[in-house]
Amino acid sequence: MTTVAGAGRGGAAVGRRRPSRWRSAVAAGLAVWVACAPGGARAADTATPGAGRSDLTLLSVEELMNLQVTTVSRTPQRVSDSPAAVFVITQDDIRRSGFLSLPETLRLAPGMDVARVDGHDWAISARGFNDLFAGKLLVMIDGRSVYTPLLAGVYWDVQDLLMEDVDRIEVVRGPGATMWGANAVNGVVNIITKSAQETQGGLVTSSASSAGAESGAVRYGGKLGQETFYRAYVKYDTFDNSRFPDGSEAYDSGRMGRTGFRIDSRAGDRNALTLQGDAYAGRLQQTYTNMLTTTPYTEYLTRDTTAVEGENLLGRWTHTISDRSDLTLQAYYDRTYRDDPVILREDRQTLDFDLQHRFGVGERQTVIWGAGYRVSFQEVGNTFRGALGPGHRADQLFSAFGQDEINLVDKRLTLTLGSKFEHNDYTGFEIQPSGRLTWTPTTRQTVWVAVSRAERTPSEVEAISRLNLSPVFPNAILPFIPPAVTSLYGNPNDESGQLIAYEFGYRVQPLDQLSFDLAAYYNVYDRLPSIEYYPAPTPGNPFSFIHLFPGDVGTPPANVGVTWDNQLYGETYGGELAANWQLAEWWRWRGAYTFLDTQIHARPGSFDSTTGMHELILENNSPSHQFLLRSSMDLPHDVEWDVNLRYVSALGANPGSPVPRVDGYVTMDVRLAWRPTRALELSLASQNLLQERHAEFYGSQLESPVAAVERTVYGKVTWRF
Repeated sequence: MTTVAGAGRGGAAVGRRRPSRWRSAVAAGLAVWVACAPGGARAADTATPGAGRSDLTLLSVEELMNLQVTTVSRTPQRVSDSPAAVFVITQDDIRRSGFLSLPETLRLAPGMDVARVDGHDWAISARGFNDLFAGKLLVMIDGRSVYTPLLAGVYWDVQDLLMEDVDRIEVVRGPGATMWGANAVNGVVNIITKSAQETQGGLVTSSASSAGAESGAVRYGGKLGQETFYRAYVKYDTFDNSRFPDGSEAYDSGRMGRTGFRIDSRAGDRNALTLQGDAYAGRLQQTYTNMLTTTPYTEYLTRDTTAVEGENLLGRWTHTISDRSDLTLQAYYDRTYRDDPVILREDRQTLDFDLQHRFGVGERQTVIWGAGYRVSFQEVGNTFRGALGPGHRADQLFSAFGQDEINLVDKRLTLTLGSKFEHNDYTGFEIQPSGRLTWTPTTRQTVWVAVSRAERTPSEVEAISRLNLSPVFPNAILPFIPPAVTSLYGNPNDESGQLIAYEFGYRVQPLDQLSFDLAAYYNVYDRLPSIEYYPAPTPGNPFSFIHLFPGDVGTPPANVGVTWDNQLYGETYGGELAANWQLAEWWRWRGAYTFLDTQIHARPGSFDSTTGMHELILENNSPSHQFLLRSSMDLPHDVEWDVNLRYVSALGANPGSPVPRVDGYVTMDVRLAWRPTRALELSLASQNLLQERHAEFYGSQLESPVAAVERTVYGKVTWRF
């Protein structure tokens, strides 16, 4: 049944609290900006207008290979020397891509699967297993994890920054658990913003699109002292409803306001301090598949609004002891609030402390070690569709890591050994070691191999929840049951998913203007999530998983129970090839190809082996082939012309399978920009130029079918002063 209820509040959530409105966040940000601006230095006093912009001619192919990254080993090293599949999205890449949000910017990295679900939701992963909440990708912003333990993933709809303040995005495909801990299984995304010193002066930016999306931001940076710099910003976004693939209107519009600041200070040559924070609030509309709370539990589509808000505050102190030794202490507070009227309400507060120490041992060894503690307090409000018990909970995570980088042959052969040690409240003690070997036969070639172990901690939903999924009616197999509901229960005995990864990489720069980067892998997974009978059927009663009695609050009297378990295993293999070609001083080409093959198996006796549903979803929710070709041209009179061409193969199994199918697509983005003065940039872009609209993912079980990505045109103005 697909009748749509009115767009009011639907379903009664327990203990719902009204969040503060976005106007409060914007007003606070404006107050900070107005208060700081008069006392700050003028842009002309601290930076050339337009500073921070990089031209194609400023970074050669060799310089791109020599970019410094910190995500692989928590210490700066050149991309060309990194013993991992790492890719850097620079500020110039972001600006010239024409993309306006963090999620779509990740399309620029090979090996990343980025699919738009609707007007504000995204499914993003690396090397397979994509989902609305992809649990094998760890995402950080300036060292602050934005991974949510509730659903084991990222709320991409609230992750936003002033894009001009992003310095670079470091994308590591493959395990990063030795340095960053559990859930860094298939990759790590580290979004790094510019220091306050690099963002002096003023910035105003505004954009509007043919799809009804509008955005505006103001930022100002100045000095508080000889070695102390600050910046503050406010940003506001609105977007209209998108459309479903059949052209009908989806109910997925929204608005979001945010504000933030950053202060960087140096105390002499050896101490650096950073203090930064952000706050946001907004309302996101959504179409849900809801269910009657009484017999016959019929499903229907309903429209409602999710209120979101959050704050974070991060402090970091770095002390330089010598050229080969330093100490870093970081702490942050993060609050996330979501009032989802159909599924559940979450109010989470997280405190995190991290210590890191690097030092040299002799002339050929560099040791880095550290320890961390995280505590997460959560309060939930349950609904008929979703419940999480207990309503109040505090989870703790203790961690330590150590790594030794050994230069076996000077400037030629390096061995890196390390491990992460963690204790969490769900699965106890975990060890995640790795070994990496780097060989540099010439100054233009690097070969690396790695073997790693990584763990994925069960989400709170998988461990302690109850989700009412769908109604069940009498049928040929179960003719005697009354109308019932299939309920998916959390499993307190759920185990961590495990990965053993074998990786190989080769980087080469055959010409000054040309470079290639190849990464290949074979991943072996165990204890993947499966859905099993609850409890298991017995020989005397094969239908003992049917409960004809009331259970917890919200569970219907007739309840077909299934539970999370770890009865799936499998393997993936594939590779990514990236190329960078400076065809001329004013013209650069970049290309990337990604291949992925996934094979998932169920253990004998598993319920998943009977239905094959979850097994097929894991096998088919990421494309087997992706191709990206980018052209960037600097034309006369300060004109830029950029073109992105992308191909993504189909999702889903063969026609007739119970798994939905999303057709493959080819799309093109074009951007034309002109800088009439050094302070002003005007750009016009068209996205998804080749099709009127196309779908990119098949969505989640509790929400409506996904919306389509439409062809849009937008204009953007950026003024620096």
